[in-house]
Amino acid sequence: MALEKGTIVATALRLLDEVGLDGLTLRRLAGELGVQAPALYWHFKSKQLLLDAMAASMMAARQGRLPLAEPAKWREWIADYARLDRAMLNSCRDGAKLVAGTRPSAELFAAVEQVIAGLESAGFAAGDAMRGLSTLSGYVAGFVLEEQADRMRPDAGQAPPDMEEFQVAYPRLMAGLAEVGDPQSDQAFEGGLQLILDGMELRLRAQAEGERSR
Repeated sequence: MALEKGTIVATALRLLDEVGLDGLTLRRLAGELGVQAPALYWHFKSKQLLLDAMAASMMAARQGRLPLAEPAKWREWIADYARLDRAMLNSCRDGAKLVAGTRPSAELFAAVEQVIAGLESAGFAAGDAMRGLSTLSGYVAGFVLEEQADRMRPDAGQAPPDMEEFQVAYPRLMAGLAEVGDPQSDQAFEGGLQLILDGMELRLRAQAEGERSR
């Protein structure tokens, strides 16, 4: 049976969940597929091209997302976009590291084009739409990177430090944590997301006021 690209990518993503990005080698992948490593080069000239294809496959969830239908609801729409991206990156072990190290695909450019067009329909200038989207994407990627790295720490699950001593040493940090909660929690993610959206909304209002004063 001939080896197909789709089979290679699907097997590589399954193996990624088992061994992580650092443990994913072409030799190991070839063993899973029951072939010799050189056979993979018929389909992917380098490991990097395979990683690009894996990232594109994982990010296929971005395709088919509905465009912004009601410009006045841009905030809810872009927030859902960020939440879906977080879920997508968390759908695979080391998903954030995988995407960060790969070349953007045509599908990704199409998704970005759709988001910028949606934000423009809500009144954003193209530059501000791009800045907002880039900031959100960086926030989501960084948040997931921390989430995934924290899960793989060798001391994960160990007892926390003495909180009374911690309170005395770092009172302002503890006050912040009391409000924010676990830095890798859904609550923390939503708090940071809304902070970015607040900034985008202020920029949108300033732009509208500037246009009215002309």
